[in-house]
Amino acid sequence: MKIQYLGTAACEGIPAIFCDCDVCTKSRSLGGRNLRTRSQALIDDTLLVDFSPDTYMHALQYGISLTSIHACLITHNHTDHLYAPEVENRKIGFCHTDEDALTFYGTAPACRDIEHILCEAQMESHERIRVQEIEAFVPFTVQDYTVTPLEANHDPRTQPVIFIIEKEKECLLYANDTGYFPESTWSYLEKNRPLFSLISLDCTEAMTGLRSGHMSLEAVRDVRQRLLEQGNASANTTFVLNHFSHNGRITHDDLVPLAQAEGFVVAYDGMVWKTGI
Repeated sequence: MKIQYLGTAACEGIPAIFCDCDVCTKSRSLGGRNLRTRSQALIDDTLLVDFSPDTYMHALQYGISLTSIHACLITHNHTDHLYAPEVENRKIGFCHTDEDALTFYGTAPACRDIEHILCEAQMESHERIRVQEIEAFVPFTVQDYTVTPLEANHDPRTQPVIFIIEKEKECLLYANDTGYFPESTWSYLEKNRPLFSLISLDCTEAMTGLRSGHMSLEAVRDVRQRLLEQGNASANTTFVLNHFSHNGRITHDDLVPLAQAEGFVVAYDGMVWKTGI
């Protein structure tokens, strides 16, 4: 499988829109990979993960035809991961396409947000947008993929999930907007023993030591160790850090040598990685 990181920031972006902290000031000056838009990923050019406020810009920047995307996984309904008002732009009259509908797969709060927009826009749910409610630990099929949502350690009001994404013999774990995994998720991973070729982990609070809601570099180390001990990762597994905030107190350029020394890849906007054990 191929994963493209379209955006790699937390909700405020880097630099944050109204911020002059040291990280934002330095990132603004340096530019390049230090500039981050809100998190979003694309699997094999066909399966979208999250629907950020920067989706339109991502499509323009990376030459993506959103009319040809028919499935989007939603981790949770915070607006940096689900910018629901944008779905109205798929309404008949707002767009002209013969492509099939775009289906969003999310937990109940995310589905309610999208359905509210459909109602306000007087759109039939089947017209250009479809909504499929999902539950943690219940696998489902999307195109050629088997997707399993797992419970995340994040705002419980949003019923947040992270995703196991499998296709043929390839398996990856997309896990941002989560702290150290809840025991329910650890138990599922230990019992079912998926072996991941790529594991993408939240590192929002890189240098702070945080473990709940989001993760720091310290927490990510502990997650990696447990995944290795449980047999969910091997020496061939790629560990990618993703979803960064200025509150993590470090720029991309400064984080890279620290992370590389410990065997982590630091994601940046536009990064493409191909999996394979």
